[in-house]
Amino acid sequence: MEAIESFVGQINSLAWGPPMLVLILGVGLFLSIGLKFMPILKLSAGFRLMWQGRTGTAEDGEIPPFQALMTALSATVGTGNIAGVATAVFLGGPGALFWMWLTALVGMATKYSEAVLAVRFREVDERGAHVGGPMYYIRNGLGAKWAWLGVLFAIFGAVAGFGIGNTVQANSVADVLATNFGLAHWLSGVILMVLVGLVLIGGIKRIGHVASALVPFMAVSYLVAGLLVLAINASQIPMALELVFTHAFSPIAAQGGFAGAAIWAAIRFGVARGIFSNEAGLGSAPIAHAAAQTKNPVTQGMVAMLGTFIDTIIICSITGLVIITSGTWTSGTEGASLTSLAFAEALPNVGNYLVAIALAIFAFTTILGWSFYGERCIEFLFGVKAIVPYRVLWVAAIYFGATSDLGFIWLLADTLNALMAVPNLIALALLSPVVFKLTRDHFEQLRQPGA
Repeated sequence: MEAIESFVGQINSLAWGPPMLVLILGVGLFLSIGLKFMPILKLSAGFRLMWQGRTGTAEDGEIPPFQALMTALSATVGTGNIAGVATAVFLGGPGALFWMWLTALVGMATKYSEAVLAVRFREVDERGAHVGGPMYYIRNGLGAKWAWLGVLFAIFGAVAGFGIGNTVQANSVADVLATNFGLAHWLSGVILMVLVGLVLIGGIKRIGHVASALVPFMAVSYLVAGLLVLAINASQIPMALELVFTHAFSPIAAQGGFAGAAIWAAIRFGVARGIFSNEAGLGSAPIAHAAAQTKNPVTQGMVAMLGTFIDTIIICSITGLVIITSGTWTSGTEGASLTSLAFAEALPNVGNYLVAIALAIFAFTTILGWSFYGERCIEFLFGVKAIVPYRVLWVAAIYFGATSDLGFIWLLADTLNALMAVPNLIALALLSPVVFKLTRDHFEQLRQPGA
């Protein structure tokens, strides 16, 4: 077992090492330039389309564009926004937050391109449901000779989901509820199994309904709590921002419980945790966007790119600034405990409970969103007959995750999560001319008189 763990650890350090981070940022920057930075320049138009997409239409697809975004966000906004940001600051210093922002800005172009291709190359399965994602745009966009690459993505996605989107999340919920409310791990596992099972029975439509109700509520609640803490720590905000920008480009010395960090640490942990949080480039979100009720790939892409902005530029920034302004980043505490400590500093006897509840809801919705991703991957590999057995296995895995030590599973899931990005990034680079043409044609048509 030790040999296997060591082997996976070596693959993990390679998978999340400099080549992968350069590849993800490089493809994002290439797409940003090719799109003439449209995702950033058209941000307000994206929010307008999101608002207009709240109600369903008679167009092809299963769920309204807004619900597709919320389903993607339900899987994206998770422990990475609370524990991941804290880990980045703990290991890389305040400068890591700057590199998370940079990752998000180029990641918007990546997420936009993923959704455009997902809608453009989606299929209708034997149940009449619209299915899509990297495995489909690889097969339908690049042709039969690349089909093996789509199969690889589907395998990585189906297996990685059990780690990053299921057992690890269930474990986080059980831990935080046991620490703050004294709830037994097994009981948390049973409650989660029942809640997730009830939602999954209804498929993507019920996931979309639950996500569109729960995601905005949890995101706004967490933001309000974070802004309240920042208001209390207002005098420290200028210094916090100075630390972020200064230490993005210069090393930071050890102080208190902080071990010190080189510039490379800020870049590495900022980029890696940023990608882990917003999933731009991993290829997961386009699976949800492929189910949107739309015939226009570009408008769905503009809705999709908001996922990266909301997740990292808004939610992760709140977490990072709360940690830095509170001064707890030098305490030696890390992960979700660091975020909890930072909130508790400003809101004694309340802040830690707020973080616990937020983490539990974030993780619950991540289990829902990733169940859909894994389901679509398994359908691609084995057909619709495999969906029900997969759902049963998915619900059963929750109890295992809530009651087990997941050190190795976390490592394996983190590795497979990174490996998902490789087939997706290759496809994005090769299919970029399709994205650029669809985008150019769309905006040229909008400029036509009477459009």
